[in-house]
Amino acid sequence: MGAHMRYGMNPHQAAEVTGGPAALNGEPSMINYLDALNASALVREADAATGLPAAASFKHVSPAGAAVAGKIDDVASETWRVHDDGGLISAYVRARDADPKSSFGDVVALSRPVDTATAEFLRSVICDAVIAPGYEEGAVALLSGKRGGRFLVFEADAGGAAAPGAPRAARRGARAGPGCRRRRDRAAGRSARRRRPPRCAAGHDRRPVHPVELRRAGACRCRDRHRAGQQNRVDCVRLAGAKARVWWLRRHAFVCELPEVAGMRRQDRLNWQIRFAGAEMTRAQRAEFAELFGAEASDRYADAGWRDAWCADLAGVTLVSDGFLPFRDNVDHAAEYGVATIVEPGGSTRTDEVVAAAAEHGITHVQTGLRLFRH
Repeated sequence: MGAHMRYGMNPHQAAEVTGGPAALNGEPSMINYLDALNASALVREADAATGLPAAASFKHVSPAGAAVAGKIDDVASETWRVHDDGGLISAYVRARDADPKSSFGDVVALSRPVDTATAEFLRSVICDAVIAPGYEEGAVALLSGKRGGRFLVFEADAGGAAAPGAPRAARRGARAGPGCRRRRDRAAGRSARRRRPPRCAAGHDRRPVHPVELRRAGACRCRDRHRAGQQNRVDCVRLAGAKARVWWLRRHAFVCELPEVAGMRRQDRLNWQIRFAGAEMTRAQRAEFAELFGAEASDRYADAGWRDAWCADLAGVTLVSDGFLPFRDNVDHAAEYGVATIVEPGGSTRTDEVVAAAAEHGITHVQTGLRLFRH
């Protein structure tokens, strides 16, 4: 008999769970479980592929951002008030900072046990749940007090399975509705048996994929091991490119040095910085922005020149797709956002055109030979 969940996909639907990660605090819904399971699988595989602590920020069963531990740049350090260049906190800060607007109220997945410092940091940001393969003494107690005691704390199996005794095939469903069953994907960075290994293609030149390129591969777009994912092809490229552009523009002095507004919360300031950087304000927001930050900032918002000049230096971006790129327009758009490497399964009827387009733009093109859809 399965354990009762708060609700299924939606509040009016009932559901139960058999197996799954242990809920150490809070009453999860089915979506909470799915977020936790998928996020945990992602960070576990990223950790195994890179040997570094990994973190993901999940919303609605998709990553808003994912990253491995490493140096936190000055802008992210100032934003999140964190100075950590290689620990577990750094992985999550880098993941959340990839798209902090989308990460609001996320499920946090961590590939290593949560220490008290990480637990304290999670208490300071707006998130709804965390899943990790363990917790240091005192960490669960710290987290359990968040959100009035409703904060969800999941424990994944440290051995690698989604939960102790969980079957190798993942299953999900709800009462009065069909369930579905699927085999889990093999770990990222490893080809399935009898699959050809990933290879780079630039014109007719092919070579084995360099480990650094595999280390970067993990979702739709990444730079400096930061990732943010989306769900379709050419629109995905354009939208992910826009997110990469905003991430880069947030490093511009005009954005970083917006005047401080007394009493403004961190997330509200972040949202204004993102709107300012991406030039995505409504008329009403522009009036409010001018009132909050002054006429000089308002004038800069209307000037696109500084944005274009700054983004001319955006480079070294990696574009990764779980399905093949069907047309060369994906590559043409990618080139406009500083993409240097494309990783995709290949095998489209027009893959030769995609390869040729990559060569024209000087982009390294990697064909993995392995589709990795996950629904």
